[in-house]
Amino acid sequence: MSLHVTLIQGGEIGQDIVPAVKRIIEAAGVSIAWDEFVAGHEAIQQGLDPLPAPMLESVRRNGLALKTKLMSSPDKPNVNFNVQLRRTLQLFATVRPLKNIPGLKARFDKVDMLVIREITEDLYAAIEHEVVPGVVQSIKVVTEAASRRFFRFAFRWTREAGRKVITCVHKANILKLADGLFLESFRATAKEFPELQAKEIIVDNCCMQMVSRPQQFDVLVMGNLYGDIVSDLGAGLVGGISATAGINLGDGIQCYECFHGAGRQRIGLDRANPLPLLIPAIDLLVGVGQKEAAARVQAALEKVLVEGKNCTVDLGGDSTTSAMTDAIIAALD
Repeated sequence: MSLHVTLIQGGEIGQDIVPAVKRIIEAAGVSIAWDEFVAGHEAIQQGLDPLPAPMLESVRRNGLALKTKLMSSPDKPNVNFNVQLRRTLQLFATVRPLKNIPGLKARFDKVDMLVIREITEDLYAAIEHEVVPGVVQSIKVVTEAASRRFFRFAFRWTREAGRKVITCVHKANILKLADGLFLESFRATAKEFPELQAKEIIVDNCCMQMVSRPQQFDVLVMGNLYGDIVSDLGAGLVGGISATAGINLGDGIQCYECFHGAGRQRIGLDRANPLPLLIPAIDLLVGVGQKEAAARVQAALEKVLVEGKNCTVDLGGDSTTSAMTDAIIAALD
């Protein structure tokens, strides 16, 4: 029986990496019925809404989505369609796996951690106003209800992933009310999961520890702004854009997301590295129980990376997207 997955295409290099990933999944023997839509600036160029209603209905119906990065529109440069999509679908948490991939150059090895980020509140609520000319105020929003929901999810995910240590990243030494409430919610939730070891760390110390000895961390949980910074910092430790992927979650919805996007004119047609979308696609296969197929794709990808000769330019080779995809498919056997 086919899986039904909503495929959200943001245009630009997505036009190269989406067909590549679909080919690899099909070659791995997984049958997926794709509900494919364009969104973001690509949709606007086609005279459509940037977040088409049929696409949103498809995500809610299927409960599964795979998406490329949605590019901003020159007419609305300050509008982030990726954030708008998360809010519209009422997604409240992001899980970012940060793990070394054999064959992918990285600054550290033996890194294997999760960054879990709350994505509904904090400064990302974008509540701002000008008090007087030259003075702007931004409001950081933290509520106990959203924090407790997030931490219950994070503790359950940690337990189900077989992890042992969960660390709350905060700045409660300075933001005694906002981060203080967040930290107290973490402590209260930790009592419901005595089998897990709960720790706490101040965000600046966390960043210093990550670039010194990232192997010490298992699961890091934090608010919206810190999560954005720390997850990208972590990606830089294990391979950059090629090692970035995330799972955005809400009630009954899992959206596997590519965080990297760029213009085809700058990179060139059929020259994009497929890993930023292939890695979340592998996570999707794991999430729907296709673990054997996911392991085969992961092994094939690693074989191509280790050999190096069939990689795109940014990975040290000179291959096209299509040629690298062919090499990964050949390595499946």
